[in-house]
Amino acid sequence: MTAAVTAMITAVVGVLGTLFAPVLSQRLTARQRAEDAESAERRQRFEERRTAYTAMNRSSRQFHTLLKDALHRIRDGVYTGQDRDQLEEARRDYRDRYAEAQMIVPERILEASRAVNHVLAGTDAVVKRLDRGMAREGESPERALVDLKEAEPALSAMRRLMREDLGVED
Repeated sequence: MTAAVTAMITAVVGVLGTLFAPVLSQRLTARQRAEDAESAERRQRFEERRTAYTAMNRSSRQFHTLLKDALHRIRDGVYTGQDRDQLEEARRDYRDRYAEAQMIVPERILEASRAVNHVLAGTDAVVKRLDRGMAREGESPERALVDLKEAEPALSAMRRLMREDLGVED
């Protein structure tokens, strides 16, 4: 090869490098932006799930606690309008948190939540009947308190699944 051919090849490679550098740079930048956007979206979905889990856990436990308190107060004959209002507010909050979660949490979490809901909703119905003096045969505050204990393992199972989904390890 002669010096002229070598110079020509070097010039062509230099021109091609100059022409393709911006294209290559643009493609790398676009790829990085796409990866960043995907990462940000994953993080946002994670935060939404974490927020939903926190709200579901808090509202489920609050509703459970207020149902237990209501049954004790009904049993003791000291259940008041304020107690009813507080329980109703907790029931609405619980329902709203569950409705919000339905759109963003995995089905296995919803299944665990349904197990909790079954016990809480059943106890809520008993509390309302007891409060109105319309208890069914065998319904009593004492019996309802025993039945409400079934929610505790379901609440723990739901919390465990939520923590697993978020990657929290013990």
